[in-house]
Amino acid sequence: MRAVVQRVSFGQVTVDEEIVGKIEAGVVVLIGAEKGDLTKDAFYIADKITHLRIFEDDDGKMNRSLLDTGGEALVVSQFTLLGDARKGRRPAFIKAEAPEQAEQRCEEVISRLKDNGIKNVESGRFRTDMKVRLENNGPITILLDSKKTF
Repeated sequence: MRAVVQRVSFGQVTVDEEIVGKIEAGVVVLIGAEKGDLTKDAFYIADKITHLRIFEDDDGKMNRSLLDTGGEALVVSQFTLLGDARKGRRPAFIKAEAPEQAEQRCEEVISRLKDNGIKNVESGRFRTDMKVRLENNGPITILLDSKKTF
């Protein structure tokens, strides 16, 4: 699995002009499942998101996690994170998981975040055209990969 984690002041996702997910301060997570990903990959990503120290402490250093700050999470599926644009001009998405399995992995991330104690976990709507609004705070953007390729 791959995830783009952005520290935000707020985030929201709309589908057909309806707000389907909205958070205050915390993280917006764009997430994509790769063929062959398992529950352990989803848990790895969720645990990293939960404990990632990207929030400032009293000394202004990034030493606090979502748990420490009471931050919220907005998780948005995005299969294009698995796009391979190294060759040619059109990305190839052959590494992206099939929609049914990808949705299951995304749901596992959301469930694990809740189980880990994140007070508010919102999400987009799988397989829809979503509009994501956010205010990246920092900006702080972290890339995660359960296979640790970067």
